[in-house]
Amino acid sequence: MSTRFFDLDFDVYVPGRWYLAEPHHRDGPEIEDIWQFIQGKPVELHERLQIPLSQAGRALDFDKTTVGGAPIVNARVAAVFRELAPRDTQLFPVEVEGQPDPYFLLNVARELNCIDDAACTEARRWLPEDNRPDRLGEYHVVSGLRIDRSKVGGARVFRLWGYHPPIIVTGDIKDALESTGVTGARFVEV
Repeated sequence: MSTRFFDLDFDVYVPGRWYLAEPHHRDGPEIEDIWQFIQGKPVELHERLQIPLSQAGRALDFDKTTVGGAPIVNARVAAVFRELAPRDTQLFPVEVEGQPDPYFLLNVARELNCIDDAACTEARRWLPEDNRPDRLGEYHVVSGLRIDRSKVGGARVFRLWGYHPPIIVTGDIKDALESTGVTGARFVEV
């Protein structure tokens, strides 16, 4: 039986949900590189970050910041990643505005080149004529995402080379998250 994989994303349809702003340093300024947490690479943090709300509402177990898309998770969700994917993820304690409970910034520290271009509904890459030499060869558009399972190896949580927004998790991680009653998460098989 082959392993199933899912795109883990946030659910914008939770009624009355909160919205999280970008991480800030304790002394106030936003961190310099808000995109570092979606690159699929390990990061170094030397201080606890603060996550302000851009809109107050119902606290969620899994969410992403508004612009940079840094995943923010509660302790139950963090425990799943800590137990099932310790080599693929990093968890950094953060202070979420108005929340006494512990939250963590989840950094997916693994990136794989495994998009199955032919199986996707559409997969277009940046070309020289697009005048984006910094993005050349990466994905410009991906819809109906499908991955090539033969290129995944033992990874259980990862980002996709050339197309960083999705967080890909194995079926057992999806099941474990769902068993916690996770709010704010949605899963789409890839």
